[in-house]
Amino acid sequence: MKVAILAPVAWRTPPVHYGPWEQMAFNLAEELVKLGVEVTLFATRDSFTSGKLNAVIELGYETKKGQDAKVLECLHISNLMEHAKDYDIIHNHFDFLPLTYSNLIATPMITTIHGFSSEKIIPVYQKYNANTSYVSISNSDRHEKLNYLATVYNGLNIEDFTLNTSPKDQLLFFGRIHPDKGTAEAIAIAKQTNKKLIIAGIVQDEGYFDREVRPHLNDNIEFIGHAGPEKRNELMGESLALLHPINFNEPFGLSVAEAMMCGTPVIAFNRGSMPELIEHGTTGFLVSDVAEASQSVSQLSKINRTHCSELAKSRFSAESMAKNYLNLYQQIIK
Repeated sequence: MKVAILAPVAWRTPPVHYGPWEQMAFNLAEELVKLGVEVTLFATRDSFTSGKLNAVIELGYETKKGQDAKVLECLHISNLMEHAKDYDIIHNHFDFLPLTYSNLIATPMITTIHGFSSEKIIPVYQKYNANTSYVSISNSDRHEKLNYLATVYNGLNIEDFTLNTSPKDQLLFFGRIHPDKGTAEAIAIAKQTNKKLIIAGIVQDEGYFDREVRPHLNDNIEFIGHAGPEKRNELMGESLALLHPINFNEPFGLSVAEAMMCGTPVIAFNRGSMPELIEHGTTGFLVSDVAEASQSVSQLSKINRTHCSELAKSRFSAESMAKNYLNLYQQIIK
């Protein structure tokens, strides 16, 4: 089977720091190659893959500022579509724009919907309901107007995450510094529980950082910026819990699965996909506000970190994700 995987071109695949869609495209490609599938990854030229790389974009528009994102996207997507006949199936990780080619090519397309940036994009998905197969990354992130073939949870390389059963007396916030992610709420939880808090992630909203984060930084509330894979593994493993007080209905939440793989429970606001990822009282706690989250901190010793890690690795592995997608490819081709 010949599979073309279309990654975004905001960042390199896999990304150096932020870039969840690129990361999933990479993880899937690597695992499919292990399963004997002939994979071509369409991504930026500085990307990596064990399969074949096809690229017409040198550097992503978030990597090299000043480029026109729409121009790069058009060149990138059209490059794949002009080679569509060379593949048995196209796996789209690039949102709605590639769907507009689906009536113009004979190769079947499967699209993983990594979330909806706006209700305004739904008409495009609706138009191509019959021309491509849609996959959700959680049951909670399905739109009532769309038809879905399946839900496939995002998969991680489990060997990248180390179980730590002896954490430090600290909490962790790991993610974009943005109101959606609840950095300010994480700070409030840390203050209410008198715990040290490490904040790691890229600043996506400078104004929010200056208003809600910077004034609180001190020896107990520490901002370290971007943390790469090795540092991420270290931080997650040595923390009592990952704080995930989200203010939006998150489609998945990679950091949640990553933390649990290290044996670190997650205290999350009960929104979006969180009930699908977290087993309350077993791998973390689902709460409604800062007060409940703070109360949950005192219950962390009840979580068996080894069991937490085992559950996460059994549910959210890249190998499992690839096998699920391969089954879907076979269904579609038949």
